[in-house]
Amino acid sequence: MTQQAIPQTPGSTQDAGVVAFVPNVRQRLPRIARVRAKADFERVFNAGKRTAEPRLALHWLADDAAPRLGLAVSRKVDSRAVGRNRIKRCLREAFRQWRPMLRPGAYVVVARSSAAQANRDALRAAFEQLLLRAGALPPSPVAGTMPPATSSPSSPVAAP
Repeated sequence: MTQQAIPQTPGSTQDAGVVAFVPNVRQRLPRIARVRAKADFERVFNAGKRTAEPRLALHWLADDAAPRLGLAVSRKVDSRAVGRNRIKRCLREAFRQWRPMLRPGAYVVVARSSAAQANRDALRAAFEQLLLRAGALPPSPVAGTMPPATSSPSSPVAAP
């Protein structure tokens, strides 16, 4: 059985050399960056450190492997698959961006029913707060009005 080639329509001279912008090209979370097996989920739930807030619960098991993410969003959170997938997309994207800064280990995020009403920014902020509270993400520097203190003075202090 031979396949016929689909005829290509010639492009106009105006389109020559124009590169199309594709806005939906996303970087995927690599397979090694995901918690997938049931045994891994159980190990994180049983031996991991748990931190929670009204929208999300974070279970974190520190180990020597690179940071990995597991998501648990049940039908009790949102009965519609569209809503559950939106929550997972938001959390996956935040994890992908923070992954280089995270401490090694397996992270399992369990969404709670109030996550269904939260927008993307609220979910991201809640996830960041949990990571900070668990000690997995280094705290961001606080911008203040004073310059940072130096450990050694540049000039000796005169005694009265």
